[in-house]
Amino acid sequence: MDEFSEDFRAGLHDLMRWRRDVRRFRTDPLDEALVQTCLDSFTLAPSVGLSEPWRIIRVTSDTARQAALENFQTANARALAGYNGEKAALYAGLKLSGMSDAPEQLAIYCDDSTDKGSGLGAGTMPEMRRYSVVGAISLMWLTARAHGLGLGWVSVLDPVRLNRDLDVPKDWSLVAYLCMGWPQDNSLTPELETKGWETRAPSLKIETR
Repeated sequence: MDEFSEDFRAGLHDLMRWRRDVRRFRTDPLDEALVQTCLDSFTLAPSVGLSEPWRIIRVTSDTARQAALENFQTANARALAGYNGEKAALYAGLKLSGMSDAPEQLAIYCDDSTDKGSGLGAGTMPEMRRYSVVGAISLMWLTARAHGLGLGWVSVLDPVRLNRDLDVPKDWSLVAYLCMGWPQDNSLTPELETKGWETRAPSLKIETR
């Protein structure tokens, strides 16, 4: 398609604004077809050298979920100990994971040893494989949001411990642990901003050379 309508462009802009990182989920189970629709967006994503380095684990068992939750709780307590005063109080009040409630949880990895793509573009910048995985996650995030679902990216984790608990190959590197489900509420404002942790920059800084 050569040209999209103004309505489409406006809708895309709204979708990106509503993308928000969700941490408060309803516990309603998700329809399997809807989950698959979101995951299928990975097949549309670009990747360096067409390497498609993403590896997806659906974390479904009680054992694996409990291990991931305990991982977060340990890492979160350690992170809290690194703050003092007002910042510590703010941190303690943040909800940084929806792992207790989210019906769908995904561990997204990058296969750093993949032969697919024959190393094109990754020989000089091997990190491009991981950037490709991040780009694919963004497509899935927008797809999920377009269907009314929310996603939350849990970054307060020990990846080495998670890799061991999920028994992943040694050449896989963790890119994201994602929670997905129906959000309890919707907001255009990041929760970190509403809680006073940080604010968005008022404008985009661009430099020239």
